[in-house]
Amino acid sequence: MQMRKSTVFCFLLLLGNHLLAQKNSWHMVKGKITTPWADSVNPLNVLPEYPRPQMKRDNWTNLNGLWQYTVLPESGDENIPASFRGNILVPFAIESALSGVGTNVGKDSILWYQRTITVPGKRKEKRILLHFGAIDWRSDIYVNGAKVASHEGGYDPFTVDITNSLHKGTSQQLSIRVWDPTDDGPQPHGKQVAKPHGIWYTSVTGIWQTVWMEIVPETYIISTRQTPDIDNQNIRVSASIQNLKQGDEISISAWKGNEKIAEKTGADTAGILTISNPELWSPSHPFLYDLKISIIRKAKVIDEVTSYFTMRKISIAPDKNGIQKMMLNNAFLFEFGPLDQGWWPDGLYTAPTDGALKSDIEKLKEMGFNMIRKHVKVEPARWYYDCDQLGMLVWQDMPSGDLGNHWEPRPGVLGKQTDRQRTPESEGYYRKEWNAIMDALYNFPCIVVWVPFNEAWGQFKTVDITNWTMQKDPSRLVNSASGGNYYDVGQIVDLHNYPDPAMPRPELFGAKQALVLGEFGGLGLPVDGHTWQQKSWGYQSFQSRDSLFERYSSLINRLEELIKKGLSAAVYTQTTDVETEVNGFMTYDRKVIKMPVDKLKKANQKVYTVF
Repeated sequence: MQMRKSTVFCFLLLLGNHLLAQKNSWHMVKGKITTPWADSVNPLNVLPEYPRPQMKRDNWTNLNGLWQYTVLPESGDENIPASFRGNILVPFAIESALSGVGTNVGKDSILWYQRTITVPGKRKEKRILLHFGAIDWRSDIYVNGAKVASHEGGYDPFTVDITNSLHKGTSQQLSIRVWDPTDDGPQPHGKQVAKPHGIWYTSVTGIWQTVWMEIVPETYIISTRQTPDIDNQNIRVSASIQNLKQGDEISISAWKGNEKIAEKTGADTAGILTISNPELWSPSHPFLYDLKISIIRKAKVIDEVTSYFTMRKISIAPDKNGIQKMMLNNAFLFEFGPLDQGWWPDGLYTAPTDGALKSDIEKLKEMGFNMIRKHVKVEPARWYYDCDQLGMLVWQDMPSGDLGNHWEPRPGVLGKQTDRQRTPESEGYYRKEWNAIMDALYNFPCIVVWVPFNEAWGQFKTVDITNWTMQKDPSRLVNSASGGNYYDVGQIVDLHNYPDPAMPRPELFGAKQALVLGEFGGLGLPVDGHTWQQKSWGYQSFQSRDSLFERYSSLINRLEELIKKGLSAAVYTQTTDVETEVNGFMTYDRKVIKMPVDKLKKANQKVYTVF
């Protein structure tokens, strides 16, 4: 008995020493400003939260943490390297400080990752799924030396079934090959560039969202799709299912707290649930219903996922003057919020912790905003979940790419436009990724507007792309080109104007489209000790917080006048400073709020009471 206790003690001691050595082998790269959450990043427990809130299972494993990495010249060689350079902290991009590496890769190099994963020894009638939140840009996935999948796209999640590539036993080798041309290629890349300057930021290469593993039965739920209809008081739910068997039934149930309020069971993979007297979701009342979807075989639950939904509607309708207005739940609500880049000085595309990710949204709510325009970037699913919970409307941009066409910034008489002539390859990348992004984000009710293009950045086939987006998702509005080249298509016409507010001309556009101000403001204030580098800029610069707030207040006063003329929404630039830009409400490191929150909220509340 004493011998057994000694053996266990020695094992625990060795394990503890191994974990301590792992923790000590990682250090954040020094030299840049960091957020308050950076010091709490633990390589043994990185972003541990369940990464897919809209479809949860209990049996999963987080694969974030220290992986091996190396960078090799791009030679076309797909053989897994025999040795690796060191450790990298996943899921932080290799260029970031939190990765522990802080190295640029570029189009002439290949980034390799490798680690050992542990799977169940007994896996009969089970499937092992690897989930990748996002890898930028082209990734090849290897299991035990064999390539099992390839994926192109830096912003959409993807899943790989690795069951048939597993060896006997529990330990398996996972390797990933990544190539990313950053901005030197036609693929969507957002605001990351190889040579950062001005409004263009540091490149992001490789894994930048959570990697995780799920064990599912051979018959399992792949995805769900949920569409509320408040006018008819119901929600339509459908499920995509792998390997459905004859006689299997699908159970779909809606819950309000612990009370089951609707249920449908049958052979159909889609059903409509009646939600009587629904509580409508809004920024002031972000009520979430729970949802459960199960596969039942011979009275036994084979697979089950939990989710949630809201009852809300987004539409446009004319006001008493015949001007189209953006409506939430059949009533006009002025939508007001910041342009949000979603960048972090320590993690670049990736927030250091889940709390950090949520904190930006909480601060914006405290400032009195009800909307965020997510600018040419897609966030992890948990960010949209936070917006759903907190009651924050979201306009979702498509990440831009293949730039180069002319931009005419002011909407005038519709005439000859300047769509870019994209190659078939470029168009294919755009369509594939935009389609995947809309599919991945469809169930998040906070998203009320899709934005296919920004300021003619790669804008092409505008009418076709807009109509395709509208047909794919009729439940939301489509802002075809925020501040871009203008076509008579989509439900929204959008002007950008710096720094003072302006609006599209009601007499030209108001009868057909809602009028919005997609960007304005950009008032800059650098804060010593909290800037990315010494050289910085804003659209209009200030030397004190008082003068900054005074000018901001004048913009809000002007905004009130435009709302009376028919303006439906406005987007202020921006949530935080980003790299050389110092026009945020907060500094890039989130340590300083440049204007008093209570004064901001009081000023912002005026825009909701104009009508």
